[in-house]
Amino acid sequence: MKYLTVDFGSTYTKLTAIDAAVGEVVGTANAFTTIETDVEIGFNNALQNLENKIGKFEYDELLCCSSAAGGLKMVALGLVPELTAKAAKMAAASAGAKVVRTYSYEISKQEQDEIFEINPDLVLLCGGTDGGNKEVILSNAKHLCNINRNFSIIVAGNKSASYQLENIFNDSDKDFVITENVMPHFNSLNTAPAKEAIKNLFIKKIVEAKGLAKIQEMTKFEIIPTPLAVLIGCELLSKGTNKTAGIGEFLAIDIGGATTDVYSMAKGSPTLDNVMEKGLPEPFSKRTVEGDLGMRYSLKHIYEQIDIEKFLTSSNFTVTESEVADWVEKCTVSPEIIAKTEKEILIEEALAKSAIEIAVERHSGIMEKTYTPIGEVFSLTGKDLSEIPFVIGIGGAIINSPNPEKILEGAKYSAKNLYCMKPKSPKYLLDKKYIFAAMGLLSTVDSELALKTAKRLITT
Repeated sequence: MKYLTVDFGSTYTKLTAIDAAVGEVVGTANAFTTIETDVEIGFNNALQNLENKIGKFEYDELLCCSSAAGGLKMVALGLVPELTAKAAKMAAASAGAKVVRTYSYEISKQEQDEIFEINPDLVLLCGGTDGGNKEVILSNAKHLCNINRNFSIIVAGNKSASYQLENIFNDSDKDFVITENVMPHFNSLNTAPAKEAIKNLFIKKIVEAKGLAKIQEMTKFEIIPTPLAVLIGCELLSKGTNKTAGIGEFLAIDIGGATTDVYSMAKGSPTLDNVMEKGLPEPFSKRTVEGDLGMRYSLKHIYEQIDIEKFLTSSNFTVTESEVADWVEKCTVSPEIIAKTEKEILIEEALAKSAIEIAVERHSGIMEKTYTPIGEVFSLTGKDLSEIPFVIGIGGAIINSPNPEKILEGAKYSAKNLYCMKPKSPKYLLDKKYIFAAMGLLSTVDSELALKTAKRLITT
């Protein structure tokens, strides 16, 4: 059996050819994603590049994932600020959506107008434990119906309000689906149903991208969101299968053209004594997506967030602020541009390291001092990743760099931010062939081959 996996990325379309008979990846190739015209053009270009390397490849099955249409822009409405934001981000994490704004309590007219300006693809409406407060979710549903935008609504709140919510949305022209509450009981998450609803909407949207509908006709398998494929690949490498062990806990970082995604496969329990865990429980498999940290479409946002003086000093190269700004502008105008000169490469590496530093800080848990009747203790919000043994680099900015470990140093614990629980002494690994997504796809049909391949290509 021969498989061809395809990842339609925001910048590149990446192909992996797998021959199950010999248990090997026999070739990989990529080409620029032609989202502005027809993604099939980029696919055919990548296939031609592949066959130029390995000869004609007659595949039996085509397995695809995509982020070429961009992640769904999502806002979330709920009741309690901390709980709403976290539950929404967890539900969106692997389903192809990125949360750009969260609102709590009953939204105001100003916030209603703000949602109009954001013009989201999706609104996640939650709030209230089952049998609890339902006034807020009902009021927010009515406000959403008054926003003249064509967004879809996923309702994942108090089940006691479901009949009234259905009536409210049936009287409007909004596309909606009602699913199970993301928090049926206080401090108890149930994100899987909402995540499934978001994933289904994402699939519907991505096949509307130019040419993807034709790609879908070429395969009997559903095109899934790339983040989901990567998450499945990460879980496989970490946990293994019923027959074969995985490698255990790790952190994986994927820098793309539009986003930087961080995946932690870890319990994240406190590694220090006298620490209380605070907030919602963290999942073993966690993904966060930073929509303002990308090496092409979002490069300006990275540049705007760095301290340019410290950046130039820490980067250890002779370059001016205007040269960095000029490179950022070039990349923004022409996303397909590749760093060629020594100075361009050094600027790229420094910006990628900065993206990782910011993204992993946002993903990691935070330790805080807390005073109790028995004295000073610490509280941990989020995951303690300080003892994570491996950090795995994914994405062209890392794997195509002559100094990938230099970039991955951005993931490491730093005295500059003492209470951010980033990895202290990790070993750096690389997904050199960008096969996490491919192995996630392959695992749906042959998990043993996918695990064997992932372990060989990433850990050696």
